Amino acid sequence: MSNNSIILYDVNRNVATITLNRLQMAHAFNWDLMKGLYDHLIKAHKDENVKCILLKSSGDKAFSSGIDIRAASADDTEYLAKMREYGRKVTETMLVMKKPIIVQVQGTAIGFGMELIMASDLRIFADKPIDKMFFRMPEIAIGIYPQTGATILPLLAFGLSYAKNLLLTSDRFGLEELKKLNFPTRIFPPEKLEVETKKFIRTFRKRMDSFMFLIKSSLTIMNNKFIKRWYDLEDKCGELAYQKNTQEELNEIIKNLYDEYP
Repeated sequence: MSNNSIILYDVNRNVATITLNRLQMAHAFNWDLMKGLYDHLIKAHKDENVKCILLKSSGDKAFSSGIDIRAASADDTEYLAKMREYGRKVTETMLVMKKPIIVQVQGTAIGFGMELIMASDLRIFADKPIDKMFFRMPEIAIGIYPQTGATILPLLAFGLSYAKNLLLTSDRFGLEELKKLNFPTRIFPPEKLEVETKKFIRTFRKRMDSFMFLIKSSLTIMNNKFIKRWYDLEDKCGELAYQKNTQEELNEIIKNLYDEYP
């Protein structure tokens, strides 16, 4: 595929590499990039020659700045609905597909960009300070209800306490915080990130594919009945969040949610 494409795809020695390539927009997700990522995940999933997937982005400053809400007018509900629908498809597919996904993170990730990192199975980071690379879930600060997995993925990745911290404060955080949570799989100096990731992948892809697929799938199956319900609950809360309700009315709404999602 041409380097002028906003998403690049390559298969080499049983590894499918998907590269976000909307560099001038800090890899913000418009419709073409969102649909392209989903389509290439499915393509890699169906390819019998692919054992694992490497997700990365071009350039050295941004991994992804999230969903490009400027790509359509504020009242374009159809665009926003499609982005929510396919954003969920992308992260849910990443969680439940049998092939392990390794993400290479060389720069800042915001919103949906951070979701992709959390939805991946193994995470390789460039060793950069927070002033050079930071992470943030900004939805509550900009008046957007967190969806596309934004409430589920922090819970799976970090646990309840830190998930609340990320989503309710919208604070920036850096690699040092992630290290304390044992979140990175590997950390390499920025100038060695590409070569060391290739070394890691070379070792990883030698593992038996049946072992890799069944380990990931067994862990997914253990959580599978919760994952879809969590996404459904998130979408339901997303619908309710924009309605005008009193606190008393919200009390009844939340009580009904407890009954609907026991």
